Amino acid sequence: MRVDVLTLFPEMFPPVLGASIVKRAIAKGLVRVEVHDLRDWSRDKHKKVDDRPYGGGPGMVMRPDPFFDAADDLRKQEVGKPHVVLLSPSGKRLTQPEVERLAKKPWLILLCGHYEGVDDRVRAGLADEEISIGDYVLTCGELPAMVLVDSVVRLLPGAVGDERSPKEESFRDNLLEYPQFTRPVEIRGMRVPEILRSGDHVRIGKWRRLNALRRTFSQRPDLNDESSNSSD
Repeated sequence: MRVDVLTLFPEMFPPVLGASIVKRAIAKGLVRVEVHDLRDWSRDKHKKVDDRPYGGGPGMVMRPDPFFDAADDLRKQEVGKPHVVLLSPSGKRLTQPEVERLAKKPWLILLCGHYEGVDDRVRAGLADEEISIGDYVLTCGELPAMVLVDSVVRLLPGAVGDERSPKEESFRDNLLEYPQFTRPVEIRGMRVPEILRSGDHVRIGKWRRLNALRRTFSQRPDLNDESSNSSD
């Protein structure tokens, strides 16, 4: 997989790309992540990439031309068509099924917004889709881009040491993950459930499924609503 990120703040990405699963996936050659400074495609002598909004209003809007020019140059570097994602609060919410879908794309270009937003022609004429990581406002699109990269890369075959891990995590089948325990057996009066130390994997599997259901209905009943709506 190849991922290109167009951003005003490339310096934000090295700590994320240089640690944990993403770092190992890059080292293994499972994914290539390139972070590009959008100012490199500015047509302004001062490297500006924003301007005042038509119609008036506060703040500045990111110009469309650097995004289009950058995407054109990137397309010349690779065979195939990239899937272009605009990180935007107005986009569809990033869920685990969406992550799984994006993980199958061989090439992603992520567009990070800033200021009062991005000229809408980027959405209409360049982006294949808009994605949001939640119903709240962030200063810029860099953090959502990092979230997307991390969530997608860990699903690539070989990225996680134990291939079972991504299949047993939260939000699979719209369920939260079952409770997890490790040593010591007891701490401050709280003990690891006996069944998890029984060695009976059939009973353990049933216990985990039941407690995943209980935890989901208790803490995230909306996930059950979403599952019902998606099956309509």
